[in-house]
Amino acid sequence: MSSWQWDAQSLQRLADFLAARGLAGAGRLRPVPIGDGHSNLTYRIDGAARPLVLRRPPPPPLPPGSNDVLREARILSALAGTGVPVPEIIATAEAGEILDVPFYIMGLVDGEVVTTRMPSRFSSPDQAQAVGYELIEVIARLARVDWRGAGLETLGRPEGFNARHLKRISGIVRDREGVLDPAFAEIFPWLEKHCPPESGAALIHNDCRIGNVMWAPGDTPRIAAVLDWELATIGDPLFDLGYVVASLPREGECRTPVQDLATACLVRGFPSSEELAAHYSAQAGTAVRSLNWYLAMINWKLAALYAYSRRKGSDPYFQDETMVPRFLAEAAWHAAQAG
Repeated sequence: MSSWQWDAQSLQRLADFLAARGLAGAGRLRPVPIGDGHSNLTYRIDGAARPLVLRRPPPPPLPPGSNDVLREARILSALAGTGVPVPEIIATAEAGEILDVPFYIMGLVDGEVVTTRMPSRFSSPDQAQAVGYELIEVIARLARVDWRGAGLETLGRPEGFNARHLKRISGIVRDREGVLDPAFAEIFPWLEKHCPPESGAALIHNDCRIGNVMWAPGDTPRIAAVLDWELATIGDPLFDLGYVVASLPREGECRTPVQDLATACLVRGFPSSEELAAHYSAQAGTAVRSLNWYLAMINWKLAALYAYSRRKGSDPYFQDETMVPRFLAEAAWHAAQAG
């Protein structure tokens, strides 16, 4: 968890904030950290009138354009009723209103996050297959959301998204003279040369992996909520398919840090990358082309974001010197697969 602690004054202001909205409980509020805290910080708020979760940015420094929790709350509110499972947004607060940073309050979702171990209820090959396909069906559903009708037309510019995204990410690993970090320079020309036209324009999660969803109780794999929307934007929907596939480890191969958090998917029956892509194509009604470019780009991008966090931040998690090379090696592997 990033270094930040609640104090008595902040807790009292939060209690008053909740009381004004009819959410005060009988006991004292107690924030309990949820997750690893390497991005936005998330807390279960015990002692309120109902189960609540608070989400706020981490301490600075932050990558440019990241950690906008009010933007995230806006997206979640817009997705209510669309068929994409998301938590209920209950309240938001601007920076300085209650805390020194903005935050939002959402309802607590009953479910389980799966990362390194597949739950026994999903351990049969048929259930493991259903887990993979459910993840794909949710991102295909997201790709069909009418984002203009949902009031999200100002969220991003889909035209030219792929090339612009590559250029923007490259900016965080360039020096003051604009020279690309040598570690990132090797594959960058290939990414530029093979950058595909957008497959469409959709609201994309942009960080979709098995660890960012909650699975509903019961033996039938069903996603109860998609979490962590801080990187969502309007762009090419194949980035979401690419991220799902890029996050999956391959048996017997070296893993990226993101793949370390998805080893549950190594169980027998979990769909292969090819099967996931075919299922997405059938669900979304679109051909999947240039997938290895998206996989290379996503890993190169993650390497850049991790390098930025390592250079600018103090979180010990990002100080592992093997992280960036592991992402870059995976990016190069997919570029080589593409030819």
